[in-house]
Amino acid sequence: MIIVEFSIIPIGVGTGLSGYVAEAIKVLDKRKVKYQLTAMGTIFEAKDLKEAFEIIMEAHEAVIKAGAMRVITNIKLDDRRDKEESMERKVKAVMEKLR
Repeated sequence: MIIVEFSIIPIGVGTGLSGYVAEAIKVLDKRKVKYQLTAMGTIFEAKDLKEAFEIIMEAHEAVIKAGAMRVITNIKLDDRRDKEESMERKVKAVMEKLR
């Protein structure tokens, strides 16, 4: 499982970006992937790199189709191959150490 964090930033469209973010999130809903929307980006799980990049590409294109003429997309990947990982397990590991 690959854990992906990404943010898509439309440039030159004003300061209100939630409508553009919503278009990107619709891609995740359509693909039926598990995701977490955060204030500064979105985290999702993909079965492999191919799926991760396909989803990001679709979300990037969705923002352009929504009217953005320039878009910056930031991507962070966690591709752990020695054991199965999930968003919840990563957070749980840190929370346990805080106790």
